[in-house]
Amino acid sequence: MIENELPEAEAEAEAEAEAEAEAEAEARAMLALIEEQQRKVDREFLRPIPLLYGIWGVAWLVGFLALWTGHGANPWFTIPLAVGGTVFGVLLIASIVASAIIGSRINRGVRGVSSFAGMVYGLSWSVCGVSFALLGMGLIAQGLSSELASLYFPAGYALVCGSLYLGGAALWRDKGQLVIGLVMLALGGSSSFAGAPTNNLVMAIAGGGTFIVAALVLARPGRR
Repeated sequence: MIENELPEAEAEAEAEAEAEAEAEAEARAMLALIEEQQRKVDREFLRPIPLLYGIWGVAWLVGFLALWTGHGANPWFTIPLAVGGTVFGVLLIASIVASAIIGSRINRGVRGVSSFAGMVYGLSWSVCGVSFALLGMGLIAQGLSSELASLYFPAGYALVCGSLYLGGAALWRDKGQLVIGLVMLALGGSSSFAGAPTNNLVMAIAGGGTFIVAALVLARPGRR
């Protein structure tokens, strides 16, 4: 009787082992599927980012160079300051509009907490930008000179961008935004030491260059 029970016990043990192996294989396959889906979502999220960085890179490079040239610091040619300011303003507004459009496409189809976070993050750009602009206008009304104002506004704008990019890096765990945010904060904190209008040249080269390099790095084939 005992001899007959031994093969049955071994068969049951083998069946249990096979069932456990099958369950583990199914779990691994499910995990691989989830990871592949996450990679697909990440690729869809990152696809518009190089374009976004490129737009901001051109806006910073051309816009701040226009301001620098408008102040008469360009040794090769000059333009009226009003023209330089208009060019900068148009590029800035175009970049904000493009960011809103691209951001809405990134968040399209996303619901819940992620959608709310993206909406708040998008609104933060305009709210913070307007707040810094109003602060600058108030300082001018209280006697801030035009030379100091030309130092404040580019630096304040860089500080806004840097802070918001750090927030974006925390929200989406994006190292690219982390690097850009740190660069923008460094520019905002140090550009005024260059004096006006050289600070505009610093913003154009360092700020615009950072965005353009980030766009080129993310746009490389094979990068997620």
